[in-house]
Amino acid sequence: MKKYLLTVAMLAVVSYASACTNFIVGKKASADGSVMCTYNADDYGMFIGLCHYPAGKHAKGEMRKIVDWDTQKYLGEIPEASETYNVIGNINEYQVTIGETTYGGREEMVDPSGLIDYGSLIYLALQRSKTAREAIKVMTTLAETYGYYSSGETFTICDPNEAWIMEMMGKGPNSKSVVWVALRIPDNAICGHANQSRIGKFDMKDKANVMYSKDVVSFARKKGWYKGKDADFSWKMAYAKPDFSGRRICDARVWSFYNRFVKGMDRYLPWALGKDENAEDMPLWIVPDRKLSVQDLETAMRDHYEGTPMALDSADIGGGIWQMPYRPTPLFYEVDGKKCFNERPTSTQQTAFSYVSQMRGWLPREIGGVLWFGNDDGNMVAYTPVYCGNTVQPKCYNTPGADAVTFSMDNAFWVCNWVSNMVYPRYSLMFPSLKAVRDSLEQSYFAVQKSVEDKAVALYKDNPRAAIKYLNDYSNAKAAQMLSRWQRLAYYLIVKYNDMVVKPEVNGQFKRTPEGTGARVERPGFPQPFRKKLYQQASKRIEL
Repeated sequence: MKKYLLTVAMLAVVSYASACTNFIVGKKASADGSVMCTYNADDYGMFIGLCHYPAGKHAKGEMRKIVDWDTQKYLGEIPEASETYNVIGNINEYQVTIGETTYGGREEMVDPSGLIDYGSLIYLALQRSKTAREAIKVMTTLAETYGYYSSGETFTICDPNEAWIMEMMGKGPNSKSVVWVALRIPDNAICGHANQSRIGKFDMKDKANVMYSKDVVSFARKKGWYKGKDADFSWKMAYAKPDFSGRRICDARVWSFYNRFVKGMDRYLPWALGKDENAEDMPLWIVPDRKLSVQDLETAMRDHYEGTPMALDSADIGGGIWQMPYRPTPLFYEVDGKKCFNERPTSTQQTAFSYVSQMRGWLPREIGGVLWFGNDDGNMVAYTPVYCGNTVQPKCYNTPGADAVTFSMDNAFWVCNWVSNMVYPRYSLMFPSLKAVRDSLEQSYFAVQKSVEDKAVALYKDNPRAAIKYLNDYSNAKAAQMLSRWQRLAYYLIVKYNDMVVKPEVNGQFKRTPEGTGARVERPGFPQPFRKKLYQQASKRIEL
């Protein structure tokens, strides 16, 4: 057991840098018929906003520089495509959306000589693809031509009609090649992945819904990692077998997502808990008990295992006095020679950006795609609408002068992080104030979405450019509104909760005495659950 836990801790260090979460919803599993997917980009120290790549025509011989997304290391150059499409964030003008989570897998399969990393693959495919299937072809062709620089990766690849999950790995140093497999998610199903390889067995005869590299099985046989029949081959068991960390730290996030929308997920709880080696594996996808909305997915991205055995709200003293549902990292730590771990929920403090993508084929393509975007932990931000035809980013998501070590009051990442880092340590005390602002903003966006899009559709019939500009201006205005409201929230929080007390309010205004000074503050003291824990641990010192 000690040796096993040490392996887990080492894996946690390897996979620590890119610990993300993706959820996927087929068009018949959504409330409005849209394909939807989500992405939390989680990495400590990551400062990143809303990217933009303009559409363009490129001359023969023009080259594209490739820079590793994680490290900004220059990797080389490849020929530019003759035509590229407009990309805003992780969605393009044809509503193709691509996200990812890193699972690592067998270290010996990494190819340091590869020219293209996983992040570059995403944005190259978005610039060069009109459909999810085309994006898969672009990504695999590029990786097979120039080599794949990154470790094992799971990609979410969606368009208004189809949702796909693809997994890819290199074939070792200097191989300049990859093995990969891609499966279409059924239209009536939901799926998720969270830093653990998810694809097991797949039907190699189902050409309509399954794609894979020709040597996906033979390569594993060549390496001695698989000896069975083709039909019994499991991608993840050959290339990235789940261990305790892969299940408890990673698959548990997917289990919690499924558990929200399907009865009977207790059947797979032993798998998510990670300790039962004989536990039944979770299915790659499930059919939900009801159809999901954008709001449902936003809520899922804010999950801290509430209502489950892994719940972080008041489970232990790790949440501090005010029951913070977050835990510091590293996730694995040692006490008196014993290996311990923290839970890792979907909602986490190291999120750099988060989105829910909504893709709708019945609308004009530049109107049907909406990236509901937030520049921090999804639980602590209001997701603002960004339309897929937009060509100008909101200033708050792309702020000159702001970076990972330069604060800016004009930048959403920094203002949102300022607020969230005030709230984290006093969560149960302060979060209700943040939540009220967050939910009010989001409800206002959804309340006008139809009327805004109806106007855009009417404009589009006569002047598509006017419609695109109208939605771009609307998106940027909502982002600016959010930033302004978050700045006011920051000022409000420091005043209301200063020195661990609470200033009383009446009708939204802080109370004053008849003489005009601030009214007497309220002193909430320890929350009741913490009082009990404190008494149990320190009764000899604090009891009268």
